[in-house]
Amino acid sequence: MAKSQNKNIKFVVSPQIDLGLQKKYCRFKKMGIKYLDYKDPNFLTKFLNEQGKILPRRITGNSLKWQRRVGTAVKRARQIALLPYVTDNLK
Repeated sequence: MAKSQNKNIKFVVSPQIDLGLQKKYCRFKKMGIKYLDYKDPNFLTKFLNEQGKILPRRITGNSLKWQRRVGTAVKRARQIALLPYVTDNLK
């Protein structure tokens, strides 16, 4: 009787469900990019949100090494006025 009760157990959410989350990857390593140019604001805006803040690693998927380089490149681009420090609608 205990075995028949186990067969009738239904989970609200399957414990082995795949929610469609893809593993994040470092786009620099995947594409073989060797140098990040701070003079290219169009590429650097991919790493900024609408207010102009730098997106964290957990969102972009960059490795630690490349996230540091992205931060440095964004800060250099801001210094020479290629990117704004603060904005209302960047994208």
